Amino acid sequence: MTTQLDAWAALLIGLLGAGHCIAMCGGVAAAFSMAIPTTQRRWQWLYLLSYNVGRILSYSLAGALVGGVFASLADVSLGKQGLVFLRLLAGVMTILLGLYLARWWFVLLKLEKLGNGLWRHLKPLAGRFVPFRHPVAALPFGMIWGWLPCGLVYSALTWSAVSGGVLEGARVMALFGMGTLPTLLALGGLAGQLRHWLNHPGFRQGSGILLIFYGLFTLYQAFSLL
Repeated sequence: MTTQLDAWAALLIGLLGAGHCIAMCGGVAAAFSMAIPTTQRRWQWLYLLSYNVGRILSYSLAGALVGGVFASLADVSLGKQGLVFLRLLAGVMTILLGLYLARWWFVLLKLEKLGNGLWRHLKPLAGRFVPFRHPVAALPFGMIWGWLPCGLVYSALTWSAVSGGVLEGARVMALFGMGTLPTLLALGGLAGQLRHWLNHPGFRQGSGILLIFYGLFTLYQAFSLL
């Protein structure tokens, strides 16, 4: 079963990965703002809420798939050593994410290319929902953009892999999505000062250091299981 620590780790990744969100989703935010009818700008928060609900739903679905698949593998063939390996992987990915956020090493960018094949097929579908005719139309738009190749998401998914099941994996990624919510709202134009603060080098480096320490703690946990 997913421990509380693992679930909150995903939330932490979402919160501290703000700098990455700004770099990855700035273009999405601009396209999103242009898709809102000028007569509906006063209801922008409804469109933003609908978009982010869709995005978090996609994260939860991905977490459920990953959690279910690895839980089944654990029952059939992985055993204790396999579960330890998955926890080691989660720790390593968290460290790599910390190094990326601090802008000390960018190897995580190479992992983002893994999802390019799927994304090429999904991205054109988002165009069918713009310009938005209603806030509800932003929900499927968000669900599609939730599959944007992203090292931050992949790092969080490793925690779904060790979660122990479908519901646990979905819960991990839902918490991750909630962690990214403040940043995505800021990108939507609701908090310009927050956006500036989240991209500050001090915040990025502090976030990276925290994640590196948490990744090291996870590695320690994994080795202690051996």
